[in-house]
This record gives sequence, C-alpha cells and structure tokens, in this order.
Amino acid sequence: MKKFSLSTWLLFLLPSIAGVILFMIPLPTSEGLKIPIAFFASLLSGTLEPIVHWIALATLFIAAIGSVLFLFVPYKSTFINNLFKVSIFWTITRVVGAIFAVLIIFQVGPEFIWSENTGGLLLSPDGLVSFLFTIFLFAGLLLPLLLNFGLLEFFGTMMVKIMRPLFKLPGRSAVDALTSWVGDGTIGVLLTSRQYEEGYYTKKEAAIIGSSFSVVSITFCIVVLDEVGLGNYFIPYYLTVLLCGIVLAFIMPRIYPLKGKDETYINGRPLDLEKEKFSENYNAFTHGLENALTTANKNRSVVKVVTDGLKNVIDMYIGVAPVVLAFGTIALVLAEYTSIFMILGKPFEPLLMLFGIPEAAAAAQTMVVGFADMFLPSILGASIDSELTRFVIATMSVTQLIYMSEVGGLLLGSKIPVNLKDLIIIFLLRTIISLPIIAAVAHLLF
Repeated sequence: MKKFSLSTWLLFLLPSIAGVILFMIPLPTSEGLKIPIAFFASLLSGTLEPIVHWIALATLFIAAIGSVLFLFVPYKSTFINNLFKVSIFWTITRVVGAIFAVLIIFQVGPEFIWSENTGGLLLSPDGLVSFLFTIFLFAGLLLPLLLNFGLLEFFGTMMVKIMRPLFKLPGRSAVDALTSWVGDGTIGVLLTSRQYEEGYYTKKEAAIIGSSFSVVSITFCIVVLDEVGLGNYFIPYYLTVLLCGIVLAFIMPRIYPLKGKDETYINGRPLDLEKEKFSENYNAFTHGLENALTTANKNRSVVKVVTDGLKNVIDMYIGVAPVVLAFGTIALVLAEYTSIFMILGKPFEPLLMLFGIPEAAAAAQTMVVGFADMFLPSILGASIDSELTRFVIATMSVTQLIYMSEVGGLLLGSKIPVNLKDLIIIFLLRTIISLPIIAAVAHLLF
C-alpha cells in the first residue's frame, strides 16, 4: 500500500467521521430520534417559519421563468444550462408548481388545490416543501463530507462482494442505503442522484438504489406505528420492514422495469466491473483504504468543496421542489376529493381475503392510497378495529416506498432515469410482493 502524509489521513478521517455523525447517527431529541442534519433543518425551519413559504414561492417562480426563457434563449454557462434547460414536459411541471404555490399561499382559486389536506399540507409554513428547503440547505452543503473525502471509496470496496451479487449494485451504494434506513429517504435520493450525475452509478444502478433503498427513517416508522395505535409492537414491526426491504431489494433489480434499465453511465460509458477488482497484493480493506486516501488527497481545496455544496443546494431547489409540489398536490387532490384510490384498491380486496386479513374491504383502499402520501394509509387505517389489519397497513405503507408527496416526487425531479410509469409499476410490484410476507408475520403476532 502507498504511503500517505498525516494531513491526507486527517483529510480522510475527520470529514468522513463528521459526515457519518451528521447523516447516519440518530440522536435523541424532544421530537424523538433524529439524525443531526434533520434536527438542524427542523430548528432552521422553525426559525424561518414566517417566511420559508415566501422563499419557496420565489424559488418556484425562478425555476418556472428560467425554464420558459431557456426554451427560446440559449445560455453558455454549463451550470445555468443544467438548472434551466429541461424538456417541455418538465418546463410545464415547473410552471404548474409555481401556479400551485400562488394558489396555496394566497388561498385563491379552487379550494381543493390549497386546502390543508392537499397543497396546504405540502406548502404550509411547517409543511413538506417548506421543510425540504431547509433540509436541502444542510444536505447540499454537507453532502461533500460523505462524497468527497474517501468514505464511499473505503466502504464501497469492502461491500462490493455483498452488494454486487445480492442487489446488482456497487459497494458504495451501501452508504446510500444506510443513510436512508437510519437517516431519511429524501437524503438517500439526493445522495444517489448526486453520485449518478458524477458518474459513479449507471442508469440501472441509480434507478435501483433510488427506488429500492430510499426508505423512510426509523423516526417516521415510529410515527406511523403510533398513528395506528400499535406503538408497543415496534420491534417486530421494524424487523418486518427490514425483511421486506431486503427481499424486495433482491427481487426488484431482476424484474421489469428495473431489469431493463441501461447499464451505462450518464455520459454513455458502459458498465465497468474491472474497477471493482484489486490486485493480489491487496485485500478489500487495504485497497479500500488506499482508494479513500487517494480521493481525500484530491480534495484539498476548501473553496471547491464549498462551491460544490452551494451548487448542490441550488440544483435541488430549482430541480426538485417544483416537481414535489406539482405531483404531490395532484396526487393528494385525487386521494382527498375523488374515489379513484378506492376504485383502484378494489382488486386488492380478494387478495386480502385470501391472506385472511380481517376488514378487507376497508383495508383495500389503503393498499394504493399510499402512492399519494405514505401517511394516508395509516390515517385511514387507524379507524379499523382489527389490530392484525392495522399492523399490515402500517407495515405496507413503509415498504411500498414510492409515494408522490416525497420520494416519488424527488425521484421524478432528479436526473435518476425513472418516469411516472416506472414508479407506478414499482409501487404495485412492491405491494404485491410485500403483502404475503407481512400477512404471514401479522398472523404469527396476532
């Protein structure tokens, strides 16, 4: 192994340890367990509560106007081009997001757009979009601690013999997965998107990680379980979530639509597995350590790291926020004001009866309403008498993973190559595969 200076070792260790603490170590707070950056985002969100929705409105307008102008006016800056030069479809989405923001904030136009259960839920001072503006700030600025100083190279090399055969993924994706599981799914999507754009993941790998590992945090799992009145079942509940997550992560890359994604990087380069091999003079630990130290040594410029972080923040604001608001609002309107999810849930009724789930008719609509927002199934399921059924609903709402008010919207807003049709199919497949596993565990418990 090559020799490195003390400063290089410190440059690898100190930022990487700080990144692990900030993104992956849940700490007790007055609101329960939270990773530090989510806690800081909550504090800032509380401080900015009177104005954060105005900041969101301004940003959404910049995104919409910039994208419309770029349909007609070329610009030479690569960074500006990446921000605003999008297709007609995404330009319309950004315009719709800006229009929705005006209707919601000023409470004008159709009430179904701005009511507290639809757009108001997303863009209230303490709503999801408002919170995303603060979490994006911390995540964007601090992501370089995970990305730039060798942590991914170190763990990636050691985990490749597990992640590649089981999940068809590079070893470094283990860090994305862990960040989502113990931290937050939104941060996992952002981390995955950033690495895809930087050429570390193929299109297929990015799609698999974003749609299979960006699970909600432990904290939110606790909230879901409390909502259905089963807080004392947390350990079997979370073990069931883990079991389903692992089974789904194994199956989903091997079937449509993820199986058919291109195994090329963002620049068109084909998948190269040779870079995951190491010479006979190295083992996984020493090879990973050398890769990590080499990466850290290349990132000595504080200015570049800060600049990259600021670009991350702006990119997330412009690219992701309009999509989350536009698609999230539409999905919540359909859930709240139409019977579409009740109709779509009907085919699940005989399936639930087949697996012996009590009150199958009431539970059926919760099988699909989670596509709009992951908390909706638990809200609807809270009134069901059967504890077994409530357990199934609460567990299913987490393992389905693709919900438009958060992870689904973030995936569509990112450059990860998945579309709405992909997300609908992935959501349904995750539901169908998870149901017998969850039902079996529920029958053992109740």
